[in-house]
Amino acid sequence: MKRSTIISILTFIFIFIIIPLIIINVQAKKKGLSMGEFINQLISRAKHGEAGVVDEVNSKKKEGIFKGKNNIEFQKKPIGNPIKDKPWITHLCINDLNMDGLKDVIICDAKLNEIRWLKQNKDNNYQELVLGNKIMGPAQVAVCDIDKDGDNDLLIAGMGMIFPNNDKIGAVVVLENDGKQNFRNRTLVKNIARVTDVRPGDFDNDGDIDLAVGQFGYDDGEIRWLENLGNWNFKSHIILNLSGTINTLVDDIDKDGDPDIIALVSQEWEEIYIFENDGKANFRSKLIYGSTNEDFGSSGISLSDMDKDGDTDILFTNGDAFDYIPPAPRPWHGVQWLENRGNFDFKYNLIGKFNGAFSGRTADIDNDGDLDVFAVSTFNKWDDKESSSFIWYENDGKMNFFRHNITSDPTHLLIVELADMNGDGLVDAVTGGMHAYPPYDRMSRVLLWENIKKITVMNEK
Repeated sequence: MKRSTIISILTFIFIFIIIPLIIINVQAKKKGLSMGEFINQLISRAKHGEAGVVDEVNSKKKEGIFKGKNNIEFQKKPIGNPIKDKPWITHLCINDLNMDGLKDVIICDAKLNEIRWLKQNKDNNYQELVLGNKIMGPAQVAVCDIDKDGDNDLLIAGMGMIFPNNDKIGAVVVLENDGKQNFRNRTLVKNIARVTDVRPGDFDNDGDIDLAVGQFGYDDGEIRWLENLGNWNFKSHIILNLSGTINTLVDDIDKDGDPDIIALVSQEWEEIYIFENDGKANFRSKLIYGSTNEDFGSSGISLSDMDKDGDTDILFTNGDAFDYIPPAPRPWHGVQWLENRGNFDFKYNLIGKFNGAFSGRTADIDNDGDLDVFAVSTFNKWDDKESSSFIWYENDGKMNFFRHNITSDPTHLLIVELADMNGDGLVDAVTGGMHAYPPYDRMSRVLLWENIKKITVMNEK
């Protein structure tokens, strides 16, 4: 064989076999997989992602308001402090923080770099209080009695900076409650890629509370779990080395008696993973959805039994437009759910298109026995005064959803949570505004949306 032929064959092997294998090996290591497992995930992503894209593109649903059986009336009122600057409410949760029987609202104010408690009083008014010391770039708050002393502590995901940054400025912070609602900052981990989510779970089954941590980073995010060693000491275990993690939710999704981690990873990946726990905190990565649209704009997941068949499904929004200057909606933005069919098989179902969709949540708002869906928009066509910022989808009981527009004022809503805030048996909503981009003509900080229409439902099913 000629020397030139041998060189050509070796060059071909190097370019088309060795280099791809090196790339596959590097990506597999980032995901904590063997090369064979990574290739299987690529096949799974193609299967689920293409199905998702087909549903996104070919859906017969059209934009607009659909006529369902019911419409709900909300009365909105600001709660907490008035607006003094362009608000940046990056997250909020609803909880009875001081255990007095009244639901409170805890917010992340990224303009002030503070965690605030909107304490509900008996007259249904809210007093705003600062909790602990400043936390840079607070992105998420969760309530948990992490030290098991009988009161509510707060888990805080600190991004360091809300907008893109490659620096190691993230932190996991606990606001420890002394039992009298005085909170002390305890930093469990710092100087890591920007942290976007922190959730509790006893992953190693040793009786204490560990943490699932999502790190968006920028080019070098991660997912880790923090092993509770006692006395406020935690050991990090990395389970994914990809940028763009938004959520790391905890649920026994396979119903085997231990908590698993359900994660949404955006950036170039646009994927949803389940990290299956073997009961001893050994996690096995399972890709359950991956969009083939690299600009899909994943914005959040939440968990509920959407179809009430006894297992946990995933509600999923995509509406992130931070990658565009100026931020603008895209025709594929919307709300969807992944139906849990068992054995880590999830079916993509489009609920509806919604420009700039964020923060999907479920509740039986019309008291007819099924779960309806709520979502807000951060990036709609705000120059159009009719562009919706808050909507709900009415479930007809057969998982067909009909859209109701709630409001177009205010704009730039980033987060919504649902609960019966005033104890009247009806589901209310609380929203937070994130006004980082113009226009600034319809701003809000924290709004309580009281459900004021009582529904009498005829059973038509």
